[in-house]
Amino acid sequence: MTPPRSAAPTRTDLPSTALLTDAYELTMLESALRSGAAQRRCTFEVFARRLPDGRRYGVVAGTARVLDALERFRFDEPVLDALREAGRLSPETLEHLAAWRFTGDVDGYAEGEVYFPGSPVLTVTGTFEEAVVLETLVLAVLNHDSAVASAASRMAVAAGDRPIIEMGSRRTHEEAAVASARAAYLAGFSSTSNLEAGRRYGVPTSGTSAHAFTLLHDSEEAAFRAQVAALGTGTTLLVDTYDIRAGVETAVRVAGPQLGAVRIDSGDLAVLAVQVRQQLDALGATGTRIVLSGDLDEFGIAALGAAPVDAYGVGTSVVQGSGSPTAGMVYKLVEVEGRPVAKRSESKASHGGRKTAVRRHRSSGTATEEVVSAGGPPPAEPGDRALQVPLVRGGQRVGPASSGDGLAAAREHLGEVLVSLPWEGLALSKGDPAVPTRVLPPV
Repeated sequence: MTPPRSAAPTRTDLPSTALLTDAYELTMLESALRSGAAQRRCTFEVFARRLPDGRRYGVVAGTARVLDALERFRFDEPVLDALREAGRLSPETLEHLAAWRFTGDVDGYAEGEVYFPGSPVLTVTGTFEEAVVLETLVLAVLNHDSAVASAASRMAVAAGDRPIIEMGSRRTHEEAAVASARAAYLAGFSSTSNLEAGRRYGVPTSGTSAHAFTLLHDSEEAAFRAQVAALGTGTTLLVDTYDIRAGVETAVRVAGPQLGAVRIDSGDLAVLAVQVRQQLDALGATGTRIVLSGDLDEFGIAALGAAPVDAYGVGTSVVQGSGSPTAGMVYKLVEVEGRPVAKRSESKASHGGRKTAVRRHRSSGTATEEVVSAGGPPPAEPGDRALQVPLVRGGQRVGPASSGDGLAAAREHLGEVLVSLPWEGLALSKGDPAVPTRVLPPV
């Protein structure tokens, strides 16, 4: 396992992110330029109308990645050439876009904060032409990363003190795999198998071998001897390629009682963990750890709570949000030149006006409700904690980095926040959000 480290700062010579968007954002911009409304000062907010079915809280993740992408959001010549070729915009609009720069402000919940229905997790303020074109990119990042982090947090809570390795890279898009590894680590996973996440974000990496390595050799013993010779006795040997009991016996014979760990990737994991623990102890390998993997999710991990398990490996379920691959967040215009505006359509209504959010707590530190106010900060009460922090000011990033200390702080913050939730809010069973959200209308 490699230790966390600070990755290189964002490079401005990386490709532009301006085309990671929907066509209608640029056609709206062109129309607003023609109508004269493009320079109106606007505020857009990101929020989720509801949590995925069965969830009690969501985890904000991806905010720093949004800031990374915003720093690279520019209409340079390659982008303009692609837009010219598409023939969607007028020459005048293309010329205007060449000078486009985001000069507005961004505020939001800190990465690692929990959110609930209606929480204003991100607020973007600038001219209409500055803010409207960011919608797709912002939502793509936040919906993906928050979905993964929310699922990963439930798994980490279910695992307790047992570490979890993220190993889902082969079950998603190659770039989504990197973002998923980061989000899972933020939410409490111990490491990832994805090496690019280690390089880009400083996420600790780990990994030993797959069944293919065992099958490559003429015998299981030959495979184990090769691995131990290369990686030492502290390695993790995969013992379920053939017969698990024989695999454990061979593993200890080859590596000795100092063998680091054995991994089981199939079968009735709860029963096998007990049997393997008994066998390891009988062979004198009392310090050898047991790692379980194989289609685990938060419910499977919780079911293994009483089993003699030392660590888990989770793949498909975490990178797919454990059945909820999107956080369901939306990006809505809530204010134009200081005037509240809101969508009123049935089932998709929203509250107008720029919001301020605080979370209220008992004297014991337990959260009781989230208060979202559209009329300025709500009246202060003891135990209030402001939820929004500055991320961009005048187009300049002031928020944390997506790697190194920034990622470590987000991981630590989530751990502190989860302690403040009512205990029933951490349950895996269906129920209401851990704390209710109360929206105060504009005054």
